[in-house]
Amino acid sequence: MKNIFVTGGAGFIGSAFVRLALEEMPDCRVVNFDSLTYAGNLDNLEGLDDARHRFVRGDICDPASVLAALEEGADAVFNFAAESHVDRSIHSAAEFIRTNVLGTQVLLDGAREQKVRRFVQVSTDEVMGSLPERDDAFFTEDSPFEPNSPYSASKAAAEHLCRAAHHTHGLDVVTTRCGNNYGPRQFPEKFLPLMLSNAVRDEPIPVYGDGRNVRDWIYVEDHCRAILAAYERGRAGEVYNVGARNERRNLEVAESVLDALAKPRTLLKFVKDRPGHDRRYAIDPEKAETELGWRPRETWESGLAKTIRWYADNADWVARARSGAYREYYEKQYGAV
Repeated sequence: MKNIFVTGGAGFIGSAFVRLALEEMPDCRVVNFDSLTYAGNLDNLEGLDDARHRFVRGDICDPASVLAALEEGADAVFNFAAESHVDRSIHSAAEFIRTNVLGTQVLLDGAREQKVRRFVQVSTDEVMGSLPERDDAFFTEDSPFEPNSPYSASKAAAEHLCRAAHHTHGLDVVTTRCGNNYGPRQFPEKFLPLMLSNAVRDEPIPVYGDGRNVRDWIYVEDHCRAILAAYERGRAGEVYNVGARNERRNLEVAESVLDALAKPRTLLKFVKDRPGHDRRYAIDPEKAETELGWRPRETWESGLAKTIRWYADNADWVARARSGAYREYYEKQYGAV
């Protein structure tokens, strides 16, 4: 049996990866290590096989907890654990530095000490900054780092630490960078589930600025398949950009949701743009497609339909996720829209 160690595995992308790994690798066991901050949700792990999945509550910034959880041995570490919401990083960067930078280094140290075979760092296209609004401009693996938010700066720092661990200590590290994910079980502060949750209640949908910011959207399971491919076939020390060649303006995404739900576009409410808002992200995934043999399976239309169906069928999950800390954040960020 292969033993894999997944951090942040109770979050949106992490839990999707845990489910995929258990499905695609019947010979694997998963240790799921998560501190259960506001975005970590045990509901995301409902129905998993207890014989092959073990949840451990722990903080990646605590070396003793990490080493204890790794004592059974691990063939690979997959680091999904991160503070990831740009708006929150603008309000306060401290937790982003702690988790995304210090936490990554603690994991790298633990992986070396426990002789983990491969370390997969899950990063973001935001480390490369903002692209001009031209059809021929794309992020590649060689694009310079130009992070423009505390969040993206912390993820860039984490990538530098991973590179250093590979170059200096010989740790087998592979890094993936991806754009905007969507799909089931995404915490409702994020753009698309926020829209879905509000639209079904006929509540206003806040859109920053003029709504023309461009993002590269990918269905979460397609992203997770790319991460699994990077683990299985990626070259040590390499970075792989993961994208579905699916650029959409934020306003276009919002209109797609409203149209799919047969809701009026009058629900759209433009709000003051956030500071330093990157204008455009677009990924060239050719390296991942060529070296990893990976392609997305979902189109924007099929992925959006699956996402809408899941949220419609899981109203209890949405209600629990929207309670407490989320309500406080929403009022602070958007006010009475």
